[in-house]
Amino acid sequence: MSGDLKGTLIRIDDYRWEIPKTYKSGMRVPGLVFSDEKMIRHIQDEQSLEQVANVAFLPGIVSKSLAMPDIHWGYGFPIGGVAATRVDDGVISPGGVGFDINCGVRLLRTNLTEDEVKPKIERLLSDLFINVPSGLGSEGKIRLKGNEIDRLLVKGAAWAVAAGYGESEDLEFTEERGCLGGADPDKVSVKAKSRGTPQSGTLGSGNHFLEVQVVDEIYDTEIARAFGIEEAGQILILIHTGSRGFGHQVCTDYLKTMGVAVNNYGIDLPDRQLACAPVKSPEGQSYLAAMACAANYAWANRQCITHWTRDSLSRVLAKSSRDLGMEIIYDVAHNIAKIEEHQVEGKKLTVCVHRKGATRAFPAGHPDLPKAYREVGQPVLIPGDMGRYSYVAVGTEKAMEETFGSTCHGAGRVQSRSAAKRSIRGADVANELAAKGIAIKVANIASLAEEAPAVYKDVAEVVHITDAAGISPKVVKARPIGVIKG
Repeated sequence: MSGDLKGTLIRIDDYRWEIPKTYKSGMRVPGLVFSDEKMIRHIQDEQSLEQVANVAFLPGIVSKSLAMPDIHWGYGFPIGGVAATRVDDGVISPGGVGFDINCGVRLLRTNLTEDEVKPKIERLLSDLFINVPSGLGSEGKIRLKGNEIDRLLVKGAAWAVAAGYGESEDLEFTEERGCLGGADPDKVSVKAKSRGTPQSGTLGSGNHFLEVQVVDEIYDTEIARAFGIEEAGQILILIHTGSRGFGHQVCTDYLKTMGVAVNNYGIDLPDRQLACAPVKSPEGQSYLAAMACAANYAWANRQCITHWTRDSLSRVLAKSSRDLGMEIIYDVAHNIAKIEEHQVEGKKLTVCVHRKGATRAFPAGHPDLPKAYREVGQPVLIPGDMGRYSYVAVGTEKAMEETFGSTCHGAGRVQSRSAAKRSIRGADVANELAAKGIAIKVANIASLAEEAPAVYKDVAEVVHITDAAGISPKVVKARPIGVIKG
């Protein structure tokens, strides 16, 4: 039975709140929410904290059920949720990854300045809009034939580079080098492949975007310089997309599989959306193999879009690729489950870390980081809404100790898409952005209502919390000057 969560929530310090194990009979670990006093009041008004408590029921969960300040309601897990389960006797839950597997962001730096780009922003967006397929159900320029989709699913971003979409150096600055091991196309349904084949290399719709940004403020010049960010006014490009219909179908297929597995393994859960199976079970291993395929699909997707973005900037700015200096700062997944080693209660433990709407934030010295970042830590990319700011932060040892090397992934919604469409007009959003000097290209202007700045938390407040809590100190703030939405 659950009690009054508002009365049960324990304030640990200015930025941490605990949901005690006693809140619900059956919780195996407490919940830990990163928030300040102002934001926790808003978080309490919806059901996402109940989901944090429900995740604590998962067999094999260790330490805590975690929630970042951008938390909001999701399927099973809250979006902004993190949980680690023991590989030996724990479970894996598709709800802890989400439908858009490896929805993530990629940030590119350039040698360009705002003064060079701003006068040509409309031309640039028009070229990008043609060059990068976007929109609901959009189909790409890539024509996969025969079993080529299987090779893409196994190799990920490396498949794209081999096909001429980018350089091998791009892989060095992509999480997992753009290829999650263990991918097995035989564990993916024919329906998923049929949905994914025509959509490869597309931006998609919803909250996916391609954004031209300007560096607005630098908080740590040394780390920013290590990331290739030199000064205010520098142009950055942020790409946000995932595994499209392919990943959605993989999740849909395995939720059905896990729904059966829960009964077969006698797993008792407070919410059927948390359907899961033991990590080492046939069902668990099959899901991990299929999820890896979807993760690799997304990395190939962002790699192709990177190539076409470079092409557009080169054409519109009349500069060579070398002169543009368009290099990847980093690419991180926001929806993924990964087998990692972490210290838990003083012991090294192999766990399955579910990050759903959460960013990996590994510290300096971690062997999984590119050599260029070993001395400073992993770049953490935190997009905001299209009308305010985005941030680059950095991973820390504090994150490794408290959150399995994880932090927030963005601003976090405060209003559903359906509610937004009832209360906001897309044309008004476009006018609001124009008044701020932000150009936009969109397939369907009415759809802008769903992604209006007003439907999101202020990302500055979210990042302040993760910065103050020490799990991802901010390094750079950037503002948009041009946005492409599907």
